[in-house]
Amino acid sequence: MFEFKMADFIPYKNKEVIERCRNIKREDMEKCDNPNCRIHIVPSPDGIWIGDMISRITRSDLLDEKLVMIFPNPCPVEYMAVAETCNLLNISCRNVHIFTMDEWADDQGNVAPITYQSGFGYSCMKYFYGKIREDLRMPIEQMHYFTTENVKDYSKMIAECGDGGADVCYSGPGWAGHIAFIDPCTPEFACESLEEFINMDARIVTLNPLTICQNSLHGVFGCSGDLSSVPPRAATIGPADVKRSKARFEMQGITMMGSFSSWQRMTSRLCLYGEITPLVPTSILRLWDTDIYVSEEIAKPIECLETVGY
Repeated sequence: MFEFKMADFIPYKNKEVIERCRNIKREDMEKCDNPNCRIHIVPSPDGIWIGDMISRITRSDLLDEKLVMIFPNPCPVEYMAVAETCNLLNISCRNVHIFTMDEWADDQGNVAPITYQSGFGYSCMKYFYGKIREDLRMPIEQMHYFTTENVKDYSKMIAECGDGGADVCYSGPGWAGHIAFIDPCTPEFACESLEEFINMDARIVTLNPLTICQNSLHGVFGCSGDLSSVPPRAATIGPADVKRSKARFEMQGITMMGSFSSWQRMTSRLCLYGEITPLVPTSILRLWDTDIYVSEEIAKPIECLETVGY
């Protein structure tokens, strides 16, 4: 055996738990330690997510009820599909209130403007709000995104708009195990206990190095590993916003532009089958009533592919 100490920047280091999670088999991946947290292995979460969004918006229209949704970004393909379905079926979004869950910030903590092309607010406004037919759109005041001025009040805004919390929070884990930009080992979310962690609100955070690396592989930064193009800080909802949500819908299905390669395959296993800990922030979803959809690609085994190379 060749033994070594893990690199210092890796957030979670319990070798025994990591080894157990790494070797979980496909047939055991729909089991969860909380019966109210349901793990579903599906071909792809995307269609189910689109259907969930459309069904909730339709219900809000038919019953004339407020609907408060926390959105991840950038998800232009999915949001355009939802907008086009609303247009085709004449579904009004008049009662829908959207809160984007995070946004980039510079080294001084200034939040990126809505005009920033790689920004999450920009993407949501262009590919969701902007694609809904004008007569079906919600008032612009019901589209909420982070600004430098509202970060400290963002959690309060969600709670007040949603009468205690959002109706649904959609999410997916990052390479470091984050939910939104609730990163592990960031000083702004330093805490003494899990209980303290899950009651923390929105704030500006310093991003984990893994989050910088992950996003350098994403489309808005050219899918090219350009680390210098990724902002070092971000605004994010807090764990308390996830906790206060009336429903949670998690998706784990990201591969590198349709290939087998995925930074999410191991992260998914740590989130779903390891310890519930601030060192793997998405693991907190297992504390509450949550639906988690994992793609068959992410559920594939992790093994040495010795003839593959790079």
